[in-house]
Amino acid sequence: MTAIASTLTAPQSGRALRASLWAVQILLAGMFAMTGLMKLSQPIDALAASLPWVTTVPEMLVRFIGTAELAGALGLVLPSLTRIQPRLTALAAIGLIAVMLLASAFHASRGEFAMVPMNLVLGAFAAFVAWGRGKAAPIAPRTA
Repeated sequence: MTAIASTLTAPQSGRALRASLWAVQILLAGMFAMTGLMKLSQPIDALAASLPWVTTVPEMLVRFIGTAELAGALGLVLPSLTRIQPRLTALAAIGLIAVMLLASAFHASRGEFAMVPMNLVLGAFAAFVAWGRGKAAPIAPRTA
């Protein structure tokens, strides 16, 4: 009886995992696309109203971070959606984990401890995507 029950719940749990991964991928992609575009497109003075740290680092660093966030956002969704090199989704998630760990260290070094939990939560969600798309529920590449 337990073998039947586990057989019946296995596809459901796999489906739930895949749905959860897609939801997290889309939410993270939206978040990182928004912040990345903001750092790429707005003048530093305008950014400083919501991100005071941007006036204390070189402008090119702010733009580089924006580029990394935007690339990560695209990498979270496009490879999986198109099934062209879908393994890149896990790599994009790993890159965003690195961005969030560095952001946490940066904010902590400036005494901005209120920012660290958000960085760690976003990093944890990216870790979930990296694990999910790398090991637990990878997406098969498109065949010709």
